[in-house]
Amino acid sequence: MASLNVGNLGEYLREQRRAAQLSLRQLAEATGVSNPYLSQIERGLRKPSADVLQQVAKALRISAETLYVRAGILDEREREELETRAVILADPSINERQKNVLLQIYDSFRRENGFVPGPDADAGAGGDAGHRKDAGPRNGDGAGADATEDQDPHS
Repeated sequence: MASLNVGNLGEYLREQRRAAQLSLRQLAEATGVSNPYLSQIERGLRKPSADVLQQVAKALRISAETLYVRAGILDEREREELETRAVILADPSINERQKNVLLQIYDSFRRENGFVPGPDADAGAGGDAGHRKDAGPRNGDGAGADATEDQDPHS
């Protein structure tokens, strides 16, 4: 079998598995993925699916997004965007409306700087920010990049 361009992923997984003091067999049991398949991944002979990577990440207690980047499924910018969104959504000190407003501001700054929001940009905290009536800025505060509510129609 020819080696695929996933050697970096395999080496990284081996390092993480050893750091967790797990054998391949133990990792296989924890993930539900066969021992020979995990071995092939570590040797760079197989490119695992996102589902397999997620199971491995969970078992090793590491970021699935990091594995996605190393496997070429996700690029670094997308990973950083997902992590930023996850931190905002996980913050217990702000409410759902505030989380949605923060995500809208974040998206508007990214658009302003030439980045296109990722596929989950409209998901928001409740998964429906793109469809909510109150998703726009309040009181003309300009929170959205495309806000027109604060313009005087008589000017």
